[in-house]
Amino acid sequence: MQFETYPFEKLAMLLEDITPAKEYDPITLTIGEPQFETPEFITEALCTNASLLKKYPKTSGEPGLREAMRGFVKRRFHIELDDSQIIPTFGTRELLFNFPQFLLADKKDPKMAFTNPFYQIYEGAAIASGAGVLHLDLLKENGFLPKIDERELAGCDLVILNFPNNPTASVMDKESMVEWVRLALKHDFVLLNDECYSEIYTSAPPPSILQASIEADNPGFKNVVAINSVSKRSSAPGLRSGFIAGDDEILKRYMRYRTYVGCASPLPLQAAAAAAWSDEEHVMGFREKYRENFEIAKEILGIEVPGATFYIWLEVGDELEFTKRLYERYNVKVLPGSFLGREGVGQGYVRIALVEEASRTIEAMKRIKAYLEDTKW
Repeated sequence: MQFETYPFEKLAMLLEDITPAKEYDPITLTIGEPQFETPEFITEALCTNASLLKKYPKTSGEPGLREAMRGFVKRRFHIELDDSQIIPTFGTRELLFNFPQFLLADKKDPKMAFTNPFYQIYEGAAIASGAGVLHLDLLKENGFLPKIDERELAGCDLVILNFPNNPTASVMDKESMVEWVRLALKHDFVLLNDECYSEIYTSAPPPSILQASIEADNPGFKNVVAINSVSKRSSAPGLRSGFIAGDDEILKRYMRYRTYVGCASPLPLQAAAAAAWSDEEHVMGFREKYRENFEIAKEILGIEVPGATFYIWLEVGDELEFTKRLYERYNVKVLPGSFLGREGVGQGYVRIALVEEASRTIEAMKRIKAYLEDTKW
């Protein structure tokens, strides 16, 4: 298998011969890793249950964790899931890599489609599955939403959407999601929406593909699955707690597959994750921090505040030159959009992750503005 170099490795190579200005302390806005402390009640649950390390965890997850996850889905999306319609996972990265391999293993000439630009695990999963790829390009002229080409989609076995979207910060409305669900049923492909940014929103709460499935007269979620995670919502990426929910026929087979993968979450982590999934108050606090960061960016850079995520998808022209010179002159790292896309998609943009406290965000935005003014970019 030949995997593409990861975006952060590409960035390191791009900047390796550049010495940043010494008068500025470094600010890194490249990775979608919240820099806020994990809430104390979550870490307390982890410590309180440390003695459970002496026990093997079940792949299916403890009942308390599954109940907490179903409770989240009910509170947030007003959907009551059966226990057979959800599986706890060790974060969503492992899930996004191995679920396509499970699903496509018995397909002849399998084909995947996914949004472009993208989280690189999607592409890695396609490579590991030996699948052909259809890119669903997210372009400015389309409002960073994928166009539907039924002729091409008809040949797909798995379609991965990602809304709210990383990196463009676009949000798909429920009506559009309903259309995608109907296409999945019509052409018999599995539709997965990566909803890991669903709780980081600035205005209306984004919909879930599960809600769209019900509105599409598909209450059993045939061919439809959603994934989510506590990493962003709870500022706990190290907790590695996610889930996949939806079509129980698919999940029943996937659960059996997972018993061989060996990625069960340790019991202390499950206890902490159950606490995180069960509470909404701390999520509101983090959401307010991200909203404040966007308002700072709007005031200083004049950007439009997106509906969700914590990313700015900033149009800059030559994104590689912009990234190098911003680092050289102001010691700020951003991620070139071309590292996140294929076939020219992402060129001309940089992704800026607003994951710092407000004071650091102000400093970072001022430096970016100074660079833009210096160069009349």
